[in-house]
Amino acid sequence: MNALAPGAIVMGYALASLFFLKFWQRTRDGLFLAFSAAFLLMAATPCLTALLHIPKEEQSPFYLLRLMAYLLIIGAITAKSLKKNQNPDS
Repeated sequence: MNALAPGAIVMGYALASLFFLKFWQRTRDGLFLAFSAAFLLMAATPCLTALLHIPKEEQSPFYLLRLMAYLLIIGAITAKSLKKNQNPDS
């Protein structure tokens, strides 16, 4: 069971990434593209730690991928919010 967990987590993140990519293709909204990229980064973390047999994910340098994903989400939301505040018609 312990070996299946990283695969299930990676699959969930990859599915979420594809979900947001589908919405980006429909709307061309950069927020969806940022969320898709962030979920891909989050999928890379458990994938790399499982493939390289790193026992503790939080003590590996791959944990910075998760930080980059969260910063990407925060940046995309902030950019969208600032853009909306500059153009009150949208």
